[in-house]
Amino acid sequence: MIDVTPIMITGIVFATIYGLFFLFIRRRERLTLIEKGMDASIFNQKDKDTSYVSLRFGMLFIGVGAGILIANILTVTTNLYEEVAYFSMIFLGGGIALVANYLIEKKEKSNQQ
Repeated sequence: MIDVTPIMITGIVFATIYGLFFLFIRRRERLTLIEKGMDASIFNQKDKDTSYVSLRFGMLFIGVGAGILIANILTVTTNLYEEVAYFSMIFLGGGIALVANYLIEKKEKSNQQ
């Protein structure tokens, strides 16, 4: 078995560094805009439709749950390694759910117009 703990810790550390760097740059951009007398409202995403947020997360969690279930079935019935089955099925299920959510949102927005 492969110990995935160091890989996960490394990923979390890099994600944290990236997040902090992103927040620092964003704050810096806002301060620069304010100093120049410009409006920093471009950072507010009120244009974005937030009515589909619960649908998006619901579908994502259903996809991840289905991926875990399918991965469990694969590990019991085949000789597939657990790590491969779980990671691939979780990402595959979540990805399919997000693509389906995109198609649903696109269809609803086209029907509204």
